[in-house]
Amino acid sequence: MQTSEAITVGIVAERRALKSAWADHDWRPAAVLEIPPELEAGAKIAEEPGVVRFYMGAMELRLHRRETDSYRLNLASGEPRIYVALRAGGGPAGLDARAFQVTAAPDEGQSWAEVGDDVVDGLPMPPSIAEWVADFVKRFHVEEPKYKRQRSRAETEVFAQRGGPRAGPERRR
Repeated sequence: MQTSEAITVGIVAERRALKSAWADHDWRPAAVLEIPPELEAGAKIAEEPGVVRFYMGAMELRLHRRETDSYRLNLASGEPRIYVALRAGGGPAGLDARAFQVTAAPDEGQSWAEVGDDVVDGLPMPPSIAEWVADFVKRFHVEEPKYKRQRSRAETEVFAQRGGPRAGPERRR
């Protein structure tokens, strides 16, 4: 059984000038292109005062059957996003940043932002990609029943002995 599907997207990032004693610029994801352009990775595509945009290259955006709940939430938000992570060093054409990961799952994007020094941002999802994600969810989403864990009698008695949440008022301090 098929468990995932992928498409190729183009990633654009911008280098912004900073007025800081510690760094002269920083990097931010800027756009996800539904059709990667015929440009070399690292090509400068736009420049304005203090901001330069670069094409960072093509990346695979892969959807997984087990992540359909996350994709559904993303699509239902009204402003679906694609999350892109940039990592310092090793960029194309000598750039000091590179596109590292891309996903349509908000929880995965959030987990990338919580660790390390990667720069992660949610960018607007192009309409054709949103249609592809919605079709994937329609074909593969399975509603899983939610089960509430029932405490055993032994757990309840232990809590009562320790003055835990099931203890009566005389046991609480």
